Amino acid sequence: MKFLASFFTYYLGSRNSQRNLQLLLRFFLGLSALVILYSVLFHVIMGQEGQKHSWLTGLYWTLTVMSTLGFGDITFQSDVGRVFSIVVLLSGMISLLVVMPFTFIKFFYEPWMEAQAAARAPRSLPEDTRGHVILTHTDPVTMTLIHRLNTYGYPYVLLVSGLEEALRLYDGGYRIVLGELDDPETYRNARVGQAALVAATANDIINTNIAFTVRELSEKTPVIATANAETAEDILRLAGSTHVFRLGEMMGQSLARRTIGGDARAHIIGRFDQLLIAEATAAGTPLVGKTLAETHLRENVGINVVGLWERGRFEMPGPDSRLSAHSVLVLAGSAEQLKTYDELFCIYHVMGSPVVIIGGGRVGRATGTALLQRGIDYRIVEQRRERIRNPEKYIEGNAADLETLERAGIQGTPTVIITTHDDDTNIYLTIFCRRLRPDIQIISRATLERNVSTLHRAGADFVMSYASMGASVIFNLLERSDLLMLAEGLNVFRVKVPESLAGKNLVGTPIRKETGCSVIAVNDSSGLRINPDPNIELEQGAELILIGTVEAERAFLKEFGA
Repeated sequence: MKFLASFFTYYLGSRNSQRNLQLLLRFFLGLSALVILYSVLFHVIMGQEGQKHSWLTGLYWTLTVMSTLGFGDITFQSDVGRVFSIVVLLSGMISLLVVMPFTFIKFFYEPWMEAQAAARAPRSLPEDTRGHVILTHTDPVTMTLIHRLNTYGYPYVLLVSGLEEALRLYDGGYRIVLGELDDPETYRNARVGQAALVAATANDIINTNIAFTVRELSEKTPVIATANAETAEDILRLAGSTHVFRLGEMMGQSLARRTIGGDARAHIIGRFDQLLIAEATAAGTPLVGKTLAETHLRENVGINVVGLWERGRFEMPGPDSRLSAHSVLVLAGSAEQLKTYDELFCIYHVMGSPVVIIGGGRVGRATGTALLQRGIDYRIVEQRRERIRNPEKYIEGNAADLETLERAGIQGTPTVIITTHDDDTNIYLTIFCRRLRPDIQIISRATLERNVSTLHRAGADFVMSYASMGASVIFNLLERSDLLMLAEGLNVFRVKVPESLAGKNLVGTPIRKETGCSVIAVNDSSGLRINPDPNIELEQGAELILIGTVEAERAFLKEFGA
């Protein structure tokens, strides 16, 4: 009943539907007039031939001839009657067999089907909906965010303005609301006042309109917006955005941080209360070739190596894990411990030719700026002349051309960073550069999350997903104080000490062996213990702070039910 009510409300309330019904009615009135005219003429001509028939017989003859049935039980004897029969037959073929089906389909059946489809697309959420995330754009960032929201059980709704797109997503299992993004009624129907946040990931102009529209209805709902231009950040904040971030700049900084060049300082990538998570390259330091046990970092610095990136693959290290020139250490410690680490390793530099950056767009320029801040020289390969800002830092040409890459210094550079927005191009260039320099470090950007593994197989040491990074930023702003996403598939998360582990020494628990997670801090009655002693006893009601992949986190929750 609810569906039928929605259907008739849409169909009868639409101006197009009302116009179509009027046109259809006019056609049937015209057709009826033609049938009546032919029936009258039938009696006139039959009277001239001396035949008498009832008015019903005249209507019967007209309809059978016009519909091409022509039973032949009633016929004219004169040539005038036969000519009249031909005229009725031809006009009937056109009006009943051509015009009427087209008119019926165009002005009734198609609108009817459209009304059925439109009635199927949700236009509002239940009034008691709350704590949900409102998404406003179907881009790669949003699609990746939806996957993460589903993984962690957060409700969401995706606003879609086009009916066809809305039905496609609705049939694909997405929770959608049909409505225009600049219409306040759309956000009322999406229960914006009770939402956890609104994520605007379109262009700067659309995002500004969204922020204004949301603020018209709710002052307290957070609005998270992406920005392309630097000037757009202030405009979006003035429009009402709570948080504004430029993904291009963030991507460039992340790509630069992965570069094995410059100094060996620890670069902070996340903060969890007083616990800091940082990354540092081993290249050019005395750490290369040693096992973790031989580095004595925990004993001498107090810092804990909680993870290792080896050519793009994350590993949970053990005492026997050996560091190479390609190793990137994931460190956990306090600000003081990281400062001590920097004092020990800032003297080590990886000298060499400038880093080669392929692509001079926003990400490429941001990568170059971040490298300069680390004291690393670079060259950007760009084939679009209008993008070239500084001729000393840019090499004009196609990166798929060997001569262009040689001018950029491909033969001497320690690292190539591929930053174009086209994943197919990035895969091609990754294979090309790997074949030219098997020993080089290749860092690549992926626009779509699904191409990350493909780029790794193509030879990239590190791949940063644009979609994953944007989704992680928004997810981390979702007041999720018990979770910090460090990188694609790598989380720091907080849980209560499970009852089965309470009273046990940390070293005696099966956490690492059974789940793959590593405890990096314990928050108990003594306060936050960063890199705790393995022999401490886990108190009932205390909190564990762990690091692990998404799969490891799921394994922990499944094993201990925390």
